Amino acid sequence: MRVAFSFDLTHIRGDIYGGLTAGVVAIPLALAFGVASGLGPMAGMYGAIIVGFFAAWLGGTPTNVSGPTGPMVVVLAGLFASLSGDVGLILTAVVLAGLFQIAFGLIKLGDFIRLVPYPVVSGFMSGIGVIIIILQLDATLGHMAPAGTIPALKYLPTALTDINFSALAVAVVTLIVVYGWPTAWGKYLPAALAALVVGTVMSLFMGSMPILGEIPSGLPSFRMPVFEQGAMMLVLEAAFILAVLGAIDSLLTSLVADNMTRTRHDSNQELIGQGVGNTVAGLFGGIAGAGATMRTVVNIRSGGHTKISGMIHSAVLAAVVLGLGPIASHIPHAALAGVLIKVGLDIIDFSYLRNAHRGPRWDLALMALVLALTVLVDLITAVGAGVVLAALAYVRQVAKTQLDDLLSRPLTATSEEEQALIEELIDRVTVFEFGGPLSFGAAADVGHHVRERYRDGMHAIVLDFQRVPFIDVSAVRAVETIACDAERAGKDVYFTGMSDEIAETMVGLNADCCLNMEEARYNDRLTLLRELRDGYANKVRHPKPSKHPAEAATE
Repeated sequence: MRVAFSFDLTHIRGDIYGGLTAGVVAIPLALAFGVASGLGPMAGMYGAIIVGFFAAWLGGTPTNVSGPTGPMVVVLAGLFASLSGDVGLILTAVVLAGLFQIAFGLIKLGDFIRLVPYPVVSGFMSGIGVIIIILQLDATLGHMAPAGTIPALKYLPTALTDINFSALAVAVVTLIVVYGWPTAWGKYLPAALAALVVGTVMSLFMGSMPILGEIPSGLPSFRMPVFEQGAMMLVLEAAFILAVLGAIDSLLTSLVADNMTRTRHDSNQELIGQGVGNTVAGLFGGIAGAGATMRTVVNIRSGGHTKISGMIHSAVLAAVVLGLGPIASHIPHAALAGVLIKVGLDIIDFSYLRNAHRGPRWDLALMALVLALTVLVDLITAVGAGVVLAALAYVRQVAKTQLDDLLSRPLTATSEEEQALIEELIDRVTVFEFGGPLSFGAAADVGHHVRERYRDGMHAIVLDFQRVPFIDVSAVRAVETIACDAERAGKDVYFTGMSDEIAETMVGLNADCCLNMEEARYNDRLTLLRELRDGYANKVRHPKPSKHPAEAATE
């Protein structure tokens, strides 16, 4: 793990302003996410402070600002419901999530996590946005809904029959302020913070509604992880989900930062920094966090250039924590709900949905499926199913392209002599020219298509491997099937341009059982075609390859 103890002070003024601005923006979000997780507002603040500091210091994206995010909070809220609010086990999951992320970075999984297809990312991020909104609907109506997406939806009819109109008014005004706050004013007072202040002041002059209540202030205390055999599988599963989602969320934010700063982040180092931050946060009562896109953008636009800005953001939050409790205790849940509904709407990928009908139908269906699974089942099922289906669809498309190329692309003769030989032998020899790697998706159908090309009077099949750099087991078995089918049909099979590596693979897997590899293999196609022409000209069929020694020995 690379730890940088030196700091670049070249941009210190921009870093200070960027960190201060990002810190102010983070206050209402940290409080809101802490409440939404079920662990309380100060858990959100502690998570923002600790994850933000260590991820900035040890991470691989200099301008990244980290803290509690929507995806992480959704998982924590579900875990809170499943564990009946057992804080010790929930924080243990946060610690384990951090350790998972450190492991991801050490074994260099950072580059692979970024390979998740866009429709899958869009689907689960949009699903998370929908979940956040669902979880806040009851709060906007003045009720404390049960944790969990489905329970919250089931409770919604009850809330609708007993609406607290004071809470609803506060939520609506908060949402109006957070959307309508002028951009120019946002440089001095962020929209989310302004909306929270307006909603809180408004609630003081209206009827009673649920508020945060007494909040402890001061520094967090150390908490040892708790390991209970009966709940460990649930804790481990939640920890893994937190680790994967946090990694994806952070690396997507890092890509945004790269585009804005024209730099390149270190994915694996970023995962290590995030992992250390989450591990320490769990040990001190903070909720899990990740790279936060909005706070990172605010940091960069405010002048942040180096990791100092992210560390200053945490210092601002730490200073606020020491005296925030009495003030924050009056914040109504409805005001936090208004802020979080804006967060949920921002997460939903409306830009893709608006134009999805112009793109591939399959991608839209995949995005919708992942979104539905995210909301109705769970995040890991949604992402897992999405990645598997996307991979299968890609393999199918590649296989179709390879087969179409094999069957429809005209042969590329290397000389006029070779072209003349191909035309001369067209009734007796069929040449198949592979255009590149033969995937396992295409391998299953290659033998069938070769058999369809058999013609009356055809004596030989030529498989040209000149442009095939490697071959897998599925493709080896397909070639073996072609050779054995040809032997039974009385045809000869020849290979041209096959590399030594591919030949060794075929021999090693006994795929040459129906032919003699030494006799069937030619370095180039022209030499083989000359021999075949000469053999047919002398009215002598080209000698049929002898059986594999291993097969002959068994007879």
